[in-house]
Amino acid sequence: MEVQLQHIKKTFGHYQASDDVNFAVEKGRLIGLLGPSGSGKTTILRMIAGLEHPDSGDILIGGRRVNDVPAGKRGIGFVFQNYALFR
Repeated sequence: MEVQLQHIKKTFGHYQASDDVNFAVEKGRLIGLLGPSGSGKTTILRMIAGLEHPDSGDILIGGRRVNDVPAGKRGIGFVFQNYALFR
């Protein structure tokens, strides 16, 4: 299953968390997101998982656009740095 981000943008008020993010991760590949604190790494992961929604752009999982698919139906998960609960 491939995960693709196409022209993803996300802002919180006047703060731009991501601007025109594009990348693809092929099935079986391992990647790392590197950047300073506040650069949008966690926001990108939260958007892939469905815990945040992009302001514009598309997220595709297995070739299917999932922007409007609820988090629980995406088949994506990740481990939080700190304890977290999700409903």
